[in-house]
Order: sequence, then C-alpha cells, then structure tokens
Amino acid sequence: MDGHATANGHTSPSTHFDVLIIGSGLSGINAAYRVQESLPDSNFAILEARHELGGTWSQFRYPGVRSDSDLHTLGFQFNPWKASNPIASGDSIMEYLNDTADKFDIKRKIRCGHKVVGADWRSSDQRWRLDVQIGPGEGQEAQTVVYWTKWLIMGTGYYSYDAPMQADIPGLQNFKGQIVHPQYWPENLDYKDKKMVVIGSGATAITLLPALVDSGVGSVTQLQRSPSYIMSLPQEGPAWWEKYAPQWFVLRYKRFMFTLIPTLLYYFCVYFPVRASNFLRKQVKRQLPADFPLDPHFKPGYSPWQQRLCLCPDGDYFKCLASGRAHVVTDTIKNVVADGIELTSGNKLDADIIVTATGLNLRFLGGVALSVDGKKVDVASQHLWRFSMLTSLPNLGNIIGYWNASWTLGSDTASRLFVRLIKHQNENGYTSVVPEISEADKQNVVLASPLNSTYIKSKLDSMPKCGTRGPWRPRDFYFVDKWRAEKCDLNDGLKWKKVST
Repeated sequence: MDGHATANGHTSPSTHFDVLIIGSGLSGINAAYRVQESLPDSNFAILEARHELGGTWSQFRYPGVRSDSDLHTLGFQFNPWKASNPIASGDSIMEYLNDTADKFDIKRKIRCGHKVVGADWRSSDQRWRLDVQIGPGEGQEAQTVVYWTKWLIMGTGYYSYDAPMQADIPGLQNFKGQIVHPQYWPENLDYKDKKMVVIGSGATAITLLPALVDSGVGSVTQLQRSPSYIMSLPQEGPAWWEKYAPQWFVLRYKRFMFTLIPTLLYYFCVYFPVRASNFLRKQVKRQLPADFPLDPHFKPGYSPWQQRLCLCPDGDYFKCLASGRAHVVTDTIKNVVADGIELTSGNKLDADIIVTATGLNLRFLGGVALSVDGKKVDVASQHLWRFSMLTSLPNLGNIIGYWNASWTLGSDTASRLFVRLIKHQNENGYTSVVPEISEADKQNVVLASPLNSTYIKSKLDSMPKCGTRGPWRPRDFYFVDKWRAEKCDLNDGLKWKKVST
C-alpha cells in the first residue's frame, strides 16, 4: 500500500492523490489498468467498500450465478478471457479478476473497507474532498478519513449493494416460510427436497432454475407476470482451426466476433422487431420439451431488446424443464398466504421458500453524496457528456457500461476517454474540466437507458439525461464509441480552466 513516513517512523497510508477510482469490480480494475498504462507518473488508488475486490461477483452467491454476457467481451481487452466457454460462473470470474489484479500489480492499489459517503469539489483547491468511512478492521473502530484527489473516477456500477429492489408483492408478510432475495442468498440455505417459487423472469430466474434442479430441490416453479426473450448460447470447445492459429489471433478474433454479432442482432431486433421475435421464439420452441406449451410462457408482451435479452449456456434452462421438477407459471399474484401464493387465475402455488428475483435497486454514482463548494448537486438534473461525465461536476468521470452489450465494453471506452482528458489537462496546465451544455441542447432530452425493464423505469426520474446531438447523445455502439474516445474533439461541450491554488 502506498504511504508516507510519519514522525514515529511508521508508514501511514497517503490520502492525497492525482486520481482516485471508486470500486474494484470490472470497471474499477479496467480503469486502474488504463491509468497506470497511460499515466505512469500519476499517483492513484482504488477505494473499495467491500472486504475484497470483485464488486458484483464478490456479492452475488446464489446457486449457479454466472455472467449474463460473454466473457470474451465482459473480460478485459488487455487480459483476454482464454477459456473456450463464453458464459462463466461467478467463481471463475472472481478467479479471473484476482489473477488480473495480481498480474498487472493492481491489487496493491486497492484499499478495501473504504466506503466513500460524500465527495465535495473544492474550487479553491481544484480538488475533490472525499469523506471515506474506514473499517471496522481488527482492533479498529470505524472512522471517517478525508481523502483528496485531482480526479475522481466512479466505477461503482449501476445498482445498490446495500438494498435490493423491493417489489410490491401483496401479502408477502403473511408467508411463514423463508423469503430470499438472490442479492443476499443465505450461505447455508437448505432447499433440498423443498418446494420453491422463484418470482421473476429475468437473467437471475433463468439462471436459478437449472442450478436448483441440479442441486436437489424438491420442485421449483418460476412465477412470471410476463416472459422474457431467452436465447441459448453454446458453450462449445475450441474450433478445429484454433490449434493452427497463434493464440493472440484466436483471442482477438473471438473478442471481435462476440462484439460484432450481438451488435448486429441488437439492430436486427430494433429495426425488424416482428421478424426478430419470430426468430427468437422459434429457437425456444426447438429446445423446449415436446409437450411444453410455447404460449403464454414464452410470448413476451414487448419487442426484443426493449428489455435485456437473457442468455442460457447450452440451453440449460430449457433442459431443466424436462426434469419434472421445474415448472413455469405465467400469472399475477393475488395474495401471498402462510404456505404459498394465491394467483389471480384462482390457482395456488404451495411453497416452503419464496425467492424474489424481481430486479436490482438502480443507483447512480454508488449513492455518494456529491456537492460543489458545499452545495449539493442534483444528479437527475444533469446531462451526460459522451455518457461519461456530468454537467456541473468537474474532474469527475462516471463509468457506465452498455445496457445492450457487455458492460466492460462501455467501461473501457469511458476509461480510455478519462485518461486522455487527464493527459490533455496535465500537458496544458489546466486544473479542471467540466461539461457545459447549451440551452438549446437542453431542450431535447433523451433518456439514458433504451430499456423499459421495471427496475429501470422505476428509477428514470433519478437518472441524468442525454441530448439528441453532439457529445450529449447516448452511446451508439462499441466501434464508434471507441473511435470517439480516442479521437473526439476535447473542446466540444467541455470547459477547461486554469485556477491558481
């Protein structure tokens, strides 16, 4: 850990930095690599609220937890995912993150148990002042320490780690069995030979069903109000030609193809929704057990990619439905009672355990209270510059991945842009940079997310906005965004300042 000598000769951790990165998940580790690669003389650290690196992959421990994007693009460009399986388990992703942090000497920059609760930009100092809660550690009480940094990069993800989304489920308090949210799965939950109901239709529910069947659940029923589009992704081994090609070429080829093909599929869904819906439903029909009805359980009430497309490796979700222990019910909840769930149709689902896989609690900027010279900044009233900085907030980069592709593709374009901004600032003697939007551009507002999932719609009012032109537009797709991160005009929509301190 970086530090400085104190009067008694001991080393005390430094609290003054050129760059501070908040969060040590995929985004934070990626940003750290870009900073140390492009800004080798910068003093930086990563502040992590949890006890270890990993973010999502450290917290989520429900059965079968895995990526909902392929690892060839969810993984890092600078340290490619070498395994042949594109969808990876949570444990293997954690191993990959730890290996990456060790390989590139990033782990020594991470300060775990450091939760940033407030950040105030001080114009007089041209720096961010951070209130950081540290501990409690061994023989240590929790304390608040002040950190200072010229640049602040937020790699905090998009949801709350402290509280899941609370779905409105009538009568849930009446249930006498156990209620579990996947975000806080009990370590020793005993569900063997028991009846479970999983409420939800997203990636978590699609993951849970086959994992629960494989690990001995008595029966599990997925209860969904409306279905999702689901697509099987083969976990195939190396192609025949790969043994004849150099590894660097194979890895680059896979990353390129796993970026290009999902992008083409996305635009196919957007511009030809009826054809895309028919195509996806036909794929599902081929994989379902012969006597399993396609409708209504696999007939979503929205067009493909209006909500995130769910992936399942080798069709494991469809296969588990043939086991006789996994079921799907499409209905709405009338009331939860002591021993199960009464449905609007008049049917009842008996349950020993209810799992509320109803989504995440969307949260921007990690819940950190942001202010400028002591005045609170209302994030929802701000606009996003190149989907990476916010108006009113100098020297602050917020990493947002893609809604409709791998998160890391978007976080990497943002990190490349941040180091370019910092380098330009250092080379030209600027002390700060802040996005400024014209009154004309403020008039045409676009939502930051194209998706209409419940957990996103419920938080749209708390999200910053985008515009319809120039640097205020939402992201297009990776190849264009990567080019803009490396080549865009750094004066377009930005105000640079030189202030003596």
